[in-house]
Amino acid sequence: MAKNDQFDDEFLKKLEYLYIISKKIVAGKNQAERKTRIVGSGIEFADHRSYSPGDDFRGLDWKVYARTEKLFLRLFEEEEDLYIYFLLDCSRSMLLGEPTKWDYAKKVAAALGYIGLSNLDRVSIIPFSSKLDGRLPPSRGKAQIYKIFDFLRNLEAGEHTSLEDAFSTFVAQNKRRGIAVVLSDFYDPRGFEEGLNKLRYHKFEPIVVHVYDERELNPTVQGELQLVDVETGDVREITLTPEVVKEYRQAFYEFSEELEEYCTKKQVLYFRTPIQEPFDELILRIFRAGGFIK
Repeated sequence: MAKNDQFDDEFLKKLEYLYIISKKIVAGKNQAERKTRIVGSGIEFADHRSYSPGDDFRGLDWKVYARTEKLFLRLFEEEEDLYIYFLLDCSRSMLLGEPTKWDYAKKVAAALGYIGLSNLDRVSIIPFSSKLDGRLPPSRGKAQIYKIFDFLRNLEAGEHTSLEDAFSTFVAQNKRRGIAVVLSDFYDPRGFEEGLNKLRYHKFEPIVVHVYDERELNPTVQGELQLVDVETGDVREITLTPEVVKEYRQAFYEFSEELEEYCTKKQVLYFRTPIQEPFDELILRIFRAGGFIK
């Protein structure tokens, strides 16, 4: 194990502690086999749909036909393992500073992934920028946490952010629906809405974790500066004054509120966190909100 490894034994002990806390929160429920319900070939009735040529006649609801003279199929629910996808922003804006938003997001993904593995859910990690930058296939069982650690240790930076492009590829490649935890600073010039809508429209259940760095809001330099966009390379000459910093902070807060309002309106869980907040405190906030542990 490398020196200063963020996934060391102490980190693993914290994850086990968080798992114990999560079990207490859901005490009274059987969490050994968390399942998600899908419409399939189970035994519990779910819904009807119109008959189409080629459908199995055995599924027709003749009682409905007697009333309406229209052919409908009976649909039933079945249960399958819960899939949890961690969509991890590895664009270049996530890699600024020390420690970075990237480091923080990886710890949060590892922590929530550990909870999922411990609950026997299927956990997958998919880094993205303007495209998907690799993939850890779905894993199950607590022992798989070491595979997650190795995967996160070896990740490399991606390109610029494009949520819509990356998530379009994600929904096309992943037919198993489930929870999609998006960890990002959401610095996408094209906005966040279309990307998150891709997940929603394809029946994934997004959870948004919006990470930022307090140091971005409180720059220590002033005067004539040349700002370089780390993702696009665009250069802008500015005079940085306290008034300009104040306007920048205001723009950031308005952007954050816009993202939060979108999530509230669409019933998507939203968590905003500076990387200065200990990661385990964020995890407890997520537990308390429900949605991730049920």
